[in-house]
Amino acid sequence: MQTIHDYILIKPLIIEENKNTIIKPNQNELNKKDILITEKSKLEVAQGIRDLFTDELKNIYWAEKALVKALPKMIKNASSDELILALTEHLEVTLVQVNRLEEVFASIDIKPQSKKCETIEGLIKEANEIMQNTKKGIVRDAGIILAGKKVEHYEIATYGALYSFAKILGEDDAASLLRETLNEEKEADEKLFEIAESFVNAGSF
Repeated sequence: MQTIHDYILIKPLIIEENKNTIIKPNQNELNKKDILITEKSKLEVAQGIRDLFTDELKNIYWAEKALVKALPKMIKNASSDELILALTEHLEVTLVQVNRLEEVFASIDIKPQSKKCETIEGLIKEANEIMQNTKKGIVRDAGIILAGKKVEHYEIATYGALYSFAKILGEDDAASLLRETLNEEKEADEKLFEIAESFVNAGSF
C-alpha cells in the first residue's frame, strides 16, 4: 500500500518518463482556445461599445429636450437682432434634432428614452446665472454667446463620438442621422463665433 510520502517520491519519475505525452501541450487545442478567447473578447468589447452608445444616446436626447425649453429664455434675454435670429433658428433646428434622435432610436430598435444629462443641466444653470447677473445689452449678449458655445462644444463632442460608435457597430442609418446633427451643431458654433467677431469689429467691447 502506497502512502502519500511514497507518491510524492515517485511522481517526478512518472512525469519525467511520460513528459512527451503528459506535459507537452497540443498546439491545435491551444490555437482553438486562443481563437475562442479572442472572439469572446471581441464580443465583450462590441457589447460594451453598444451599451455606451445607447447610454449616451439617452443622455443627448434629454439634453436636446432641455435645450428646447432653455433657448426661448436666452432669446428673450438677448438684445442683438443677429443673436436673436441665430438662437431662434437654432431652436427650430433643435426641435428637428429631437425628432431625428427618435429616428436613431428606431433604427436600432430601441424605444426613445431620456437619461438626465448632468453636463447640459449645469451649462443651462450657468447660462441662467449669467443672464441674472448681467444687464441686458452687449455684456449679456456676450455671456449668452459664451454659454451657447459651451453647449455647442459639448454637443459636437457627443455627436462626434456617437457617430463613430454607430460606424463601429455597423449602424449605418444611425450614423447618417447623427452625422447630419453633428454638422448642424458645428454650423451653430461657427455662427456664434461670427456674431462675437462682429461685436469686436464694430468696437462694441
